Amino acid sequence: MDSSASSPAISDPTETKKLLDKLVVLKLNGGLGTTMGCTGPKSVIEVRNGFTFLDLIVIQIEKLNSKYGCSVPLVLMNSFNTHDDTMKIVEKYSNSNVKVHIFNQSQYPRLVAEDFTPFPCKGQPGKDGWYPPGHGDVFQSLMNSGKLDAFISEGKEYVFVANSDNLGAIVDLRALEILNHLIQKKNEYCMEVTPKTLADVKGGTLISYEGKVQLLEIAQVPDAHVNEFKSIEKFKIFNTNNLWLNLKAVKRLVEADALKMEIIPNPKEVEGVKVLQLETAAGAAIRFFDHAIGINVPQSRFLPVKASSDLLLVQSDLYTLADGYVSRNNARANLENPSIELGPEFKKVSNFLSRFKSIPSIIDLDSLSVSGDVWFGANVVLKGKVKIAAKAGVKLEIPDGTKLENKEINGPEDLSG
Repeated sequence: MDSSASSPAISDPTETKKLLDKLVVLKLNGGLGTTMGCTGPKSVIEVRNGFTFLDLIVIQIEKLNSKYGCSVPLVLMNSFNTHDDTMKIVEKYSNSNVKVHIFNQSQYPRLVAEDFTPFPCKGQPGKDGWYPPGHGDVFQSLMNSGKLDAFISEGKEYVFVANSDNLGAIVDLRALEILNHLIQKKNEYCMEVTPKTLADVKGGTLISYEGKVQLLEIAQVPDAHVNEFKSIEKFKIFNTNNLWLNLKAVKRLVEADALKMEIIPNPKEVEGVKVLQLETAAGAAIRFFDHAIGINVPQSRFLPVKASSDLLLVQSDLYTLADGYVSRNNARANLENPSIELGPEFKKVSNFLSRFKSIPSIIDLDSLSVSGDVWFGANVVLKGKVKIAAKAGVKLEIPDGTKLENKEINGPEDLSG
């Protein structure tokens, strides 16, 4: 199904309210912002105009609840790493018309790789001995929390699950067309997939295997076939991890202990000890649900912020912000986003922000590569292909108002003319 197809139910506000009253929105909120140099939950990183991921999510649902007179709840699945901080943070939404529910996912002991004994038994009783076992745990943990039964008793039918750092995973009229389709066709599970680009070659894809729709992740692919898996000709779509689940079906399958997802071993090293984390992915559950489908959605529904280069994109004039929704600026002619590579000096959010007096205009940018000790002034404009590489030990400042188009900058002398 192409989600751009129009649906008569969506144009009628009464029917829209009926659909929304059947919906729960759940965000996977177990990740920390450590890879971007932040402490605490990743969802509290400021994305744009001082708003965090969580702020934007709450604003979006507030607007829906106000406009249609409905009560779509927001559920956050935390890990033991993010729970305490999140509990404090959500207090700011206490006067909102969005009811925020919180529950913790499971925590499992890491296994010592050498002999598979639980790490806590080997003298690591603290947090480092444990791990959250991936988002495949959402089904069991939602059930364990008691919230699954509560939502079913309130008449809720479907939960929309998405990563909290995916700014494209919004509930708008296009998303409600998906929900309406699922209800009409009795699809218990739906995975949103989108066309693969060269930036997304590692994303899981859907395959037909043993008569079932199944998810294939890169971690399950033998080394000899990894390049084949990454091919955008052979595997044309990838999993956005935007999932729609029928609540009663989740209850049925969890109670029957029927969700036997593939275990993905994730090797780590903690304090010099090689350990294993055994994880599962929520997408892998697709084969256990009746009438499970994938729906091809526009790439706008996949806008994750995984690194400071992604922050540069969403904070720039390439995107606009209205009612909590971050949307692509129609003024950009190229359908693809520019490719952006920032050096390690920009990795931490605090360093990234300090190196830009203001975010450059990149509406006509094709690619940007920045390395070394580079600092950007205000109102810089970048177009075409731009490469800026400061020499070792040299601070390179891009002055206010500089316009760079198809240029390579290695020092101040390259900025004149």
